Amino acid sequence: MAQHSDAAIKSLIKKMTLKEKCSLLSGGGFWHTKKIERLGIPAIMVSDGPHGLRKQSPESKEEDINESITAVCFPTACALSCSFDKDLYYKLGQTLGDECQANDVSTLLGPAVNIKRSPLCGRNFEYISEDPYLAGKLAASYIKGVQSKNVGTSIKHFALNNQEYRRLTNSSDCDERTMREIYFPAFEIAVKEAQPKTVMHSYNIINGTYAGESEWLLTQVLRKEWGFLGLVMSDWGAVSNRVAGVKAGGDLEMPTTYGHNDKLVEAAVKKGQLKESYVDQSVFRILRWVFDFTDNRQKGNFDIQEHHDIARQLEEESIVLLKNNGVLPLENISKNTLALIGLFAKKPRFQGGGSSHIKTKTVVSALESFTKEGIPFTYAQGYAEDGSKESEAQKEALIQEAVRLAKKAKVALVFAGLPDSFESEGYDRKHMDMPEEQNQLIERICAVNKNTVVILHNGSPVTMPWKDKVAAIVECYLGGEAVGEAVTNILTGKANPCAKLSESFPCKLEDNPSYPYFACDKNNTPYREGIFVGYRWYDMRKMDVLFPFGHGLSYTHFEYSDCRLSKDSMSDKETITVSVTVKNTGNRDGKEIVQLYIADKTKASLRPVKELKGFEKVFVPKGQSKVVTFKLDKRSFAWYNTDIQDWYAASGEYEIQIGSSSRDIRLTKTVTYKTKTLLPLCINQDTAIGDVMKDPRTAKIIIQTYKKAKSALSSGGESSQEAISAEMQLQMDDSNPLRNLCTWYKISEADYKKLMTELKKAVKQ
Repeated sequence: MAQHSDAAIKSLIKKMTLKEKCSLLSGGGFWHTKKIERLGIPAIMVSDGPHGLRKQSPESKEEDINESITAVCFPTACALSCSFDKDLYYKLGQTLGDECQANDVSTLLGPAVNIKRSPLCGRNFEYISEDPYLAGKLAASYIKGVQSKNVGTSIKHFALNNQEYRRLTNSSDCDERTMREIYFPAFEIAVKEAQPKTVMHSYNIINGTYAGESEWLLTQVLRKEWGFLGLVMSDWGAVSNRVAGVKAGGDLEMPTTYGHNDKLVEAAVKKGQLKESYVDQSVFRILRWVFDFTDNRQKGNFDIQEHHDIARQLEEESIVLLKNNGVLPLENISKNTLALIGLFAKKPRFQGGGSSHIKTKTVVSALESFTKEGIPFTYAQGYAEDGSKESEAQKEALIQEAVRLAKKAKVALVFAGLPDSFESEGYDRKHMDMPEEQNQLIERICAVNKNTVVILHNGSPVTMPWKDKVAAIVECYLGGEAVGEAVTNILTGKANPCAKLSESFPCKLEDNPSYPYFACDKNNTPYREGIFVGYRWYDMRKMDVLFPFGHGLSYTHFEYSDCRLSKDSMSDKETITVSVTVKNTGNRDGKEIVQLYIADKTKASLRPVKELKGFEKVFVPKGQSKVVTFKLDKRSFAWYNTDIQDWYAASGEYEIQIGSSSRDIRLTKTVTYKTKTLLPLCINQDTAIGDVMKDPRTAKIIIQTYKKAKSALSSGGESSQEAISAEMQLQMDDSNPLRNLCTWYKISEADYKKLMTELKKAVKQ
């Protein structure tokens, strides 16, 4: 098939009428682009599906958008992100790419990388993490995997779409530093490392301007700063002012508007309100995307059973063992050993609701998996199905039956979590609690069986009033269609748990930093917690959490030793390599997720206690050791300085922390950073003397004057020296404004003016 070069596409655009060009700027239906037959421009199809292909069935009517084909449902992002496994994300991407090619889908609408600002966000199950570095690295691997099959991706939702409440009209009000450090990096990393074919802009307003109308967001940051080469499409129905969107860099509006907005763009060009070059630019990006797929069309095929098995493997790597007093793995199972309790054991909740909902062929429950493996057990439903109308007496009967079976068993496995109605796209949760009848069930089973294991199916953190009473807690999240097989293998020890939490579990909702501000107003949402999101907040406040970011247990044990740095100092353009030895000291083979955090000790700016800047998942056979290495650069140490509109790492000491979780730091090393970047220093009468002393451009100028001034002040008697200690004087001097050189230190007016002139000249003010 002929390849359409950039030159050929530009030539094609010259043959198009203005009306034809404007027509390409919106969808040709709910899932397709438009075609222009006279010029040989085909239509292509996109589809939802970060964790499975949600393609609308060809047999369905256009308006039946929820009628999708049968596909494999893989673990959702809330689960798979706990694998901390870049290779696993790449494998998922390749697998989905094969399914897209087989179903003639050009672009998969994912991954979704919005930061988990609050556990209440109804769409958290689709998002990767509270940490931008982790989210960006995993998303980049996913994108590379999908696009290796010549299928595009659409990383979403750019940007600050962190709640469902009033998401189409609410303004996310956030300072630039917080955007750059928390809410942008996942997109930035993915764009720079993987170049997704498309970026989907979000519904919401950002600081008063719709994301889809922000030239700063879509052109300045995304394209000019990050080097994005693809097209920007809207979220479905996210366009407010289409003409402003085209000018800002929004190329494709989805879905169709039946020509309404196309006519507005055409009219704006004819009236001189919009340059036609903006339209040409968007059309070029759209055609390059379309032809990239059609010119390189692959004949896709896949085995649905093989992909189901992959779904199981992914979930086995993603299930987090939160607590274990030794009851797991289950061993020497015989009759009356196990009681499986809870409706989720029979009908697991394995995916979320909304645009990512997959129509599956095979969903395997724990009951089915235990039966298939020949493991004996008894079963009780325990609680009513979500939305059912059982009476209180009927609900009590379900609990009593479960308690009766639990009392007879050696181990009670309680499958619980959040029902579909508690979390979904389109609305947010109101609290972090599980249904009350489930909590009561667990409490009453703990009273009769000390070996109670809770297996959770949920899309985001929950409170656990029974945490200290149960013997073990297993977090499955929403683990895809093979979750029953995966959790069976984890519980029985066939698979060794090797996942860690990609988000913090707070003790209660009120502990979350966004609690006072989340979905607090129908028009504006203030991001007043700033950069202190997730573990950054809990660490800064030294707060207890249910389970910390990066936490997860194994059936084996790992020791960390011999942390080494390739050098003990570095500058802006250098890198440093960190290595650590990890030894498996247990009696099982296992995988460990080694996490690297950096703590800024310079005190140059308000920063989190530590931040994740590296992670590696490593397989270590029992009794053996592996060396894990990390490479750090300037960005690893830097924060975003709005004064210079760039990333900045201050000179001074930084602590490199190697840990098994954010609250389990095993080894530390100190590195000295040296930068040649000089921050702006505004010289006026109120500039602090300490700032002038610390700046190499001005330090030499002021030092002589300062020494004279200080000697004049310290010429008092013994009593005055006792009243002001050397440490007190140092602190006062640091914050003292320059004007006090005259009023306190008796510097002459002439000398003061001369000093100010020299200082301003030194900083080129």
